Amino acid sequence: MLDKRLKKIAELVSGEGIAVDVGTDHAYLAAELVKSGKCSRVIASDVKEGPLDSARNTVEKYGVQDKVELVLSDGLQNVDLNGVTDIVIAGMGGETIAAIIGDTTSDKPDNVRLILQPMTKAELLRKKLYELQYEITEEYAVEDKDKIYVIIVAEKSADMAQLTENDALYGFFDVNDEAAKKLRSREAERLAKISSSLESAGDKNGAQHYSALSYKMKNGTDIVSIADIYSFLDSVYPFALQEKWDNSGLLVENFNMDCGRGLLTLDITNKAVNEAFEKGAELIISHHPVIFDPRKRITRDDPVFRLIERGIAAICMHTNLDIAQGGTNGVILRKLDEKLGIVGTPEPFEELGGGNNLGWIIELKEEIYDKELAEVCKEIFGCEIVRFTKKAEKIRRIAFCSGSGGSDLGTAVEKGCDAYITGDVKHDVWIDANNQHIALLDCGHFHTENLVLWELRRVLEEKFPQLDVEIAETSVDPCEYV
Repeated sequence: MLDKRLKKIAELVSGEGIAVDVGTDHAYLAAELVKSGKCSRVIASDVKEGPLDSARNTVEKYGVQDKVELVLSDGLQNVDLNGVTDIVIAGMGGETIAAIIGDTTSDKPDNVRLILQPMTKAELLRKKLYELQYEITEEYAVEDKDKIYVIIVAEKSADMAQLTENDALYGFFDVNDEAAKKLRSREAERLAKISSSLESAGDKNGAQHYSALSYKMKNGTDIVSIADIYSFLDSVYPFALQEKWDNSGLLVENFNMDCGRGLLTLDITNKAVNEAFEKGAELIISHHPVIFDPRKRITRDDPVFRLIERGIAAICMHTNLDIAQGGTNGVILRKLDEKLGIVGTPEPFEELGGGNNLGWIIELKEEIYDKELAEVCKEIFGCEIVRFTKKAEKIRRIAFCSGSGGSDLGTAVEKGCDAYITGDVKHDVWIDANNQHIALLDCGHFHTENLVLWELRRVLEEKFPQLDVEIAETSVDPCEYV
């Protein structure tokens, strides 16, 4: 009666109480669980009457209609879960299964086992399970003809663990599961094809990321020493470039100075530390230094305290990342060129000596109005808003500097710029911009810098494809807007 997929699911049902088969279709699983004696009672639900009619025919055919309750229900909404020990949701997309589990209208007992068989997007389902505080306790790959099915067993957990993107893709199969090895090989090929497509489309960051995911799907992750990571970053974004007042470098060490997972964030906040801990990251790499001014005491609410308490190291790259070629301002330069097109060689904006500079000045191929430039900036930086001063004339010569560069408006005026893009602009600077007839655009401190994280991930994954590098979900604008 059952194919290999359903046989494995039936095998995983505990039989300790009532089993629920969500989206039962023909009720083959429900009938087999009762007929085999594994379950004394099964609830078979479906969202449509048609499948329930088919299910009714099946249970009557096998004479188990007194032990299989058929319920018309959207997910678990109309299912009585009292006495239920196993919930089976099979043959649906991962997104649909995740939505059913996450539906708060159905109160699920804490001791219930979930047996899930997603037809697509297993990675999304795995990640969602951990967000809902479930733990994947078993995972199997079942091969039937040319298809390989994923079957996940999950139970409620007191831990607050979260999955990285790589964790969610890799899964929790037994190391000796041959079907799982074949499945991962296919997944590695799929990820490699995505990488190739992104490379052809000119998306270097995305291409490298999927290439690294493909590598880890084939080879798994591995440990890298933090000393090696620091040395590599120093070779790309030399720490010696930092301004005298800055405090970039390895600011917090961990216990063994090794790293298998790294989290990238603009700021090391308590939320970022919590995310790193929940995802099992041993290292956080940030733009803004977690230690800047000298401290006379460290409180429990200080992110430094939490880093040390949880054994997480911190490398911070501030002005050296802003100054270095290909750093924060280099990313902005590339994105402006992609969107608007520039002519000639970019000129240094704020010259620091020794051939180093903060920001660039560019000439556009075609002139642009102030509002058009603001719209482009909004797209590039992912801003919710862009504040700007109006300028009657079209704009060709543009200066930009990431972060808090409002005080350098005078430099943009002196160098004959039509517009200046930066963040953290104060009131008096806006007045000066209007008086000087220069278009000033404030795209926010956060937004003009956070975009460098994707470039950091690219260079790290290119050098260390075995390292699980995650951009923090908590690296978000600290402000809300109405």
